[in-house]
Amino acid sequence: MVRDNAYPPLASAFAVFSDQDSGCLSYGVEDAGRRWFVKKAIAVQARLSLIRATQFHTAVRHPAIIRPEQVLDGPVGPVLVYPWHDGTVLNHATTHGSDRAALARFQQLPLPDVEAAVTTILDAHVAIAAAGHVAVDLYDGCFLYDFDSRQMWLIDLDEYRPGPFVLKADRLPGSRRYMAPEEFVHGAVIDQRTTVYTLGRTIQHLLDSPHGWRGSPAQGRLATHATRPTPGDRPSDVVELVTAWRATLTT
Repeated sequence: MVRDNAYPPLASAFAVFSDQDSGCLSYGVEDAGRRWFVKKAIAVQARLSLIRATQFHTAVRHPAIIRPEQVLDGPVGPVLVYPWHDGTVLNHATTHGSDRAALARFQQLPLPDVEAAVTTILDAHVAIAAAGHVAVDLYDGCFLYDFDSRQMWLIDLDEYRPGPFVLKADRLPGSRRYMAPEEFVHGAVIDQRTTVYTLGRTIQHLLDSPHGWRGSPAQGRLATHATRPTPGDRPSDVVELVTAWRATLTT
């Protein structure tokens, strides 16, 4: 662990992730034989996100969700220190654009490996929903996949928040490819059905491929049901969605 509550120095980093549109700077450091992932705000607007992240990780526990082991005081807000995990982000998004080469590679893995990764993401959201939180800004940039161990991790869940809540802005942060229609409506209710939509889009993206849909017809129907425009037409909550997903794995 970074010792004595010291501010982890960028000068000692073995990897730096800059140009992030989140307003954060992240980097990897090594201390006492262990590697750590450090994330700090470099813009004022990122401060609230990292405060949300500390609150989220206090409330939520799941083996696939990488959580900080230490929170330090930084000049623009909290500095989160996570254990380092090997893997590749499926969408490396920066201010210069997105690199989805890892997503294309993932989509060509053996289908059972893809289904197992999707199941991990869905199961994590059962724990998130049970803790009273809803997904905000979930997209393939939050999926860290270790191609060697075939392990899926969830990262950068900084915008997740307690729900349901009423949207006070004109839209929520996030990728349009994953966002529900109500996330663009001032005054809309954001609840588990919004999370269901985002998870439906996750199923659609991860089971897709450059050569077309790889999932079963039942999985396609489930994803279509989850991503209906009207919230009331979707599965009512995350548990219902995940139960239906598991049924598609046995038929």
